Amino acid sequence: MNIFNKSRYLPDNQIRPVLFSVNRSKFPIREKSNKRNMRFLLTKRAIKILTPRFQRPCLTHSSFTSTSYSGGFSDDSEPESWRSMEGHLRSPANFSPLSPITFLERSAKVYRDQTSVVFASVKHTWFQTYQRCLRLASALTHLGISPGDVVAALAPNVPAMQELHFAVPMAGLILCPLNTRLDPSTMSVLLSHSEAKILFVDHSLLELAHKALDLLAKSDRTRRKTPTLVLISQSSDDDEEEDDSSSSSYSFDHDYETLLKSGDIEFEVIKPRNEWDPISINYTSGTTSRPKGVVYSHRGAYLNTLATVFLHHMYVSPVYLWTVPMFHCNGWCLIWGVAAQGGTNICLRKVSPKLIFKNIAMHKVTHMGGAPTVLNMIVNSPVSERKPLPHKVEVMTGGSPPPPQILAKMERLGFNVSHLYGLTETYGPGTHCVWKPEWDTLSLEERAKLKSRQGVQHLGLEGLEVKDPVTMETVPNDGVTMGEVMFRGNTVMSGYFKDLDATRKAFEGGWFHSGDLAVRHQDGYIEIKDRLKDVVISGGENISTVEVERVLCSHEAVLEAAVVARPDDHWGQTPCGFVKMKEGFDGVKPEEIIEFCRDHLPHYMAPKTIVFVDLPKTSTGKVQKYLLRKRANEMGSL
Repeated sequence: MNIFNKSRYLPDNQIRPVLFSVNRSKFPIREKSNKRNMRFLLTKRAIKILTPRFQRPCLTHSSFTSTSYSGGFSDDSEPESWRSMEGHLRSPANFSPLSPITFLERSAKVYRDQTSVVFASVKHTWFQTYQRCLRLASALTHLGISPGDVVAALAPNVPAMQELHFAVPMAGLILCPLNTRLDPSTMSVLLSHSEAKILFVDHSLLELAHKALDLLAKSDRTRRKTPTLVLISQSSDDDEEEDDSSSSSYSFDHDYETLLKSGDIEFEVIKPRNEWDPISINYTSGTTSRPKGVVYSHRGAYLNTLATVFLHHMYVSPVYLWTVPMFHCNGWCLIWGVAAQGGTNICLRKVSPKLIFKNIAMHKVTHMGGAPTVLNMIVNSPVSERKPLPHKVEVMTGGSPPPPQILAKMERLGFNVSHLYGLTETYGPGTHCVWKPEWDTLSLEERAKLKSRQGVQHLGLEGLEVKDPVTMETVPNDGVTMGEVMFRGNTVMSGYFKDLDATRKAFEGGWFHSGDLAVRHQDGYIEIKDRLKDVVISGGENISTVEVERVLCSHEAVLEAAVVARPDDHWGQTPCGFVKMKEGFDGVKPEEIIEFCRDHLPHYMAPKTIVFVDLPKTSTGKVQKYLLRKRANEMGSL
């Protein structure tokens, strides 16, 4: 079922169904002579369903409907606010739907001969990248799919993944980047849920794709056609390239480069008729529950891209090293962002400290990103794997609160780390710990502590608050009172694909509920304290697992730490610390770690249990605490 197709390509005399709805019976498509009234009635009904009464905005559908591109003017081209003004008119001359597609089109002209991407022996200019995307978009339209269909991509950070982010929407299609570390069972579920018609898959992941498709064929009762398989064979010459020769025995329908060359370079790009049209479906990491399909719009992607470029201090022609997975929130929207600034994408198939330092030195990298796990890898890497930095490298980190000591060590190595915070539902980055000049005079440790806060909203957001999730009252700026982080604005998702109930719940009260607990300091900066599901309640006291984890990570023997609740017959719950030790500290006992925490925390906050273990993580570096909670529960009460 293609729920997006008709919303994008209906004739002008029909009503476009609301994106969030999967049940078309709720939003029937009806013809009526008075288009303006019908559009208003439908939109008004949608707003009534999705928004609490006191939060309902006064909007008309015409405010979101683009004009015809035939050169004429739409009958609903004038916003209602212009009625009192003479001489105003909305037309193709002064209005077009926002879309990150335009970033590539501009760079192909402005930065025509500048390098767009580097990967081993592969090197393209922005004009060549634009031509390749045109050919690929053209080829996609000849594979038996319709505008509005979903195209899935399963690949690491290779040039094809960059090109798909432009070519797929240029063909009027919706991109669904898939997590490369999922198991076949979960992968098959997502392919079924997204109803992907085509699957682009990297040669190293072909076996995984076939296993997932086999499971899909067995479980799909609708007997839909199996997605067309397109093989990406772009290889790296790095020494750490893994052997994937076992995948050569698996079949595929098309080769990526052959398919691309079959396309027409004169292809006319299919622009979105409405900037609210979906551009991608991004599945959540599943750290706390089954992954949800988060729908991004062209408008939201455009605005969050610009906001992220600003907060990352990404000026003209940056050189960006891809250590953030491109499938994760579309690479934090920076696949589009690097194009907007005419930068160079340095692609990495795998991430390691050795390759990071090697590529920074080789390509004069100016910017990179990564979860705190990546920063941890860098600061704890052997000196033999490091190379002197040619200049200060801007690093954007997010995903989980970074320990201040890691930030301090990164600064000593020559990296300037900026801290952002967001979720899949906010297109990745939503806040930024904006640096204040007066902090420059502080000690390295004090600066790192301030930098570890999540900060303030970026330019694309209308609102960021810390609220009581029950009363919806904003908490005071005292740095103590905890509440739930809530977002509002143009860079919040359109909704959860095929899950209107979850969308309604997430938008309850007119705000997006993040599920993260935070405090707001006197200067207005927020600081995450925990996930709602992760707080340990011990003897009636709320214990922030983030605070305990920071203390654990400050121990000289601890590489990584995660804290969850363990059942306790007396206290109800007590903190249980799962710790990964650094090499050379095998002799450290759990009791020593517990005593260290008692010396640096109130005793009730100190872990009562320490378990030495490798922490289970998602592909983006987030610890899968639900697995640790399960293990703590299996351990039983103290």
